[in-house]
Amino acid sequence: MKPAAPALLVLTCLLAVAACQSQSRVYQAQFFIFGTVLEVSIQGVDESVANTAFRELQQDFQAMHRDWHAWEPGALVRINEAFAAGRTAPADSSIIELVRRSQALEKATGGRFNPAIGAVIRLWGFHTSDYPIEGPPPAPDAIQALVGQRPSSLDIRIDGSRLSSTNPAVQLDFGGIAKGYAIDLACARLRDLGIHDAVVNAGGDLRAIGDHGDRPWRIGIRDPGGGVIGSLETRPDEAVFTSGNYERYREDATQRYPHILDPRTGWPVSGLSSATVIAGDGARADAAATALLVAGPNDWSEVARSLGLTQVLVVTEDGRVHLTPEMGRRVELREGIEAVVVDPGAAQR
Repeated sequence: MKPAAPALLVLTCLLAVAACQSQSRVYQAQFFIFGTVLEVSIQGVDESVANTAFRELQQDFQAMHRDWHAWEPGALVRINEAFAAGRTAPADSSIIELVRRSQALEKATGGRFNPAIGAVIRLWGFHTSDYPIEGPPPAPDAIQALVGQRPSSLDIRIDGSRLSSTNPAVQLDFGGIAKGYAIDLACARLRDLGIHDAVVNAGGDLRAIGDHGDRPWRIGIRDPGGGVIGSLETRPDEAVFTSGNYERYREDATQRYPHILDPRTGWPVSGLSSATVIAGDGARADAAATALLVAGPNDWSEVARSLGLTQVLVVTEDGRVHLTPEMGRRVELREGIEAVVVDPGAAQR
């Protein structure tokens, strides 16, 4: 699966066993899922409730990692094998929901988000958690042969608890949405346990529920060139996700090839170094950040508009910062950084 770059940093001090006297204790646990360390920080409950939550989340994350993984043996691999053979396959409710959401997002992004290109991702060698990868890119003819079969999540039919595909080239890889949806499910689990103030942070992509005591959780937006571009305070129950092309890549003697691929061409994205999205749920924020990178510097605002996103920040490969008006009101940029404000809705007026 596509491991997202750790592009956001939690600036608030999150300690498992200590806190300022004026605040309640923060409990923290770490988990490993999809090649990423996932941190859960909980506040406003006693230790027994926090420990119960961590035990239940551990079970949840183990099941997600097992069932949603695109190249380790599990449910998704068996589904892909069935698609290739023209068979139907059983699927649990979480995978069916991932397919439903993926289909809606593929439509809304004009195919810039498409989790059905797992065969192309495998061809590039990006079915791994070990980066960087050394060696030349795949042969252009091999890439075109796979892209030419036009795999799409829209080729998948959902029939109750079973999936089938009208296109045997469809190979699902939920790397662009899995972490977001996993975080959404984790937040739902915490709420079911009576926890209302927490942050779930997967390699820098996070969702916050409630507040950090008497103040919001504060996070920093990473500069692709190093350091932090700026910071913002989260509002209750929103997700902040970043996709970047600068840490996961393949390289040969002459060029670096980012791990995020344009589903329409089968080649790595270019033009933007990172895209940060604030949305009401992790799945949409995760997929949207990937789609914006694919859209590039000329079309990202069009994709943001089609997804109904009003809080977006992108960084071009030459270091320029562009953001939407609402994001501009949220982000406190580092001194010396100037941003161009782009209104995605302006073209419609």
